[in-house]
Amino acid sequence: MTIFLCGFMGCGKTTVGELLAKKLGLPLIDTDAYIVREESKTIPEIFAQDGEAYFREKEAAAIRTLCDKQAVISCGGGVMLNPESAAYARKNGIVVLLDESFACCYQRIRGDSNRPIVQRSTKEELEALFQQRASIYRVHASCVIPGGGTPKEMAKRIAKAVKTAEQSAQ
Repeated sequence: MTIFLCGFMGCGKTTVGELLAKKLGLPLIDTDAYIVREESKTIPEIFAQDGEAYFREKEAAAIRTLCDKQAVISCGGGVMLNPESAAYARKNGIVVLLDESFACCYQRIRGDSNRPIVQRSTKEELEALFQQRASIYRVHASCVIPGGGTPKEMAKRIAKAVKTAEQSAQ
């Protein structure tokens, strides 16, 4: 089973993903960490030296590479913006949207020096980006998990939703 966690920056993909992976006995693969390892550069370095378009290409390549892994995959906030990556993830696994509010996401990401988009954007610009991406995430999600819970509660909700999705696919 491959589970792709998607959603806006700061929605909890990695934190919840760690708990979910443990609960399901699967490894957690964070696409951002994967790219950092592959490139031997931090995300801010990749953005500064190679540009955002290059980073998005690396995200797409990571999804294609990781699709055949039995794992919980924490996708970077931009992965589902690429229609090919989104389709690939849907074809090869279950795409779960962590539907957290902008206010919650912003509290978690503001001032994060490891997020180039956050560093170069105002709160208003980030909220506009959040609104723009929300519908894209929904279109590609196999299931939507409402936010507002603790990471443990979210992991429990996802495990239940994934089990239901698996049963209906059989």
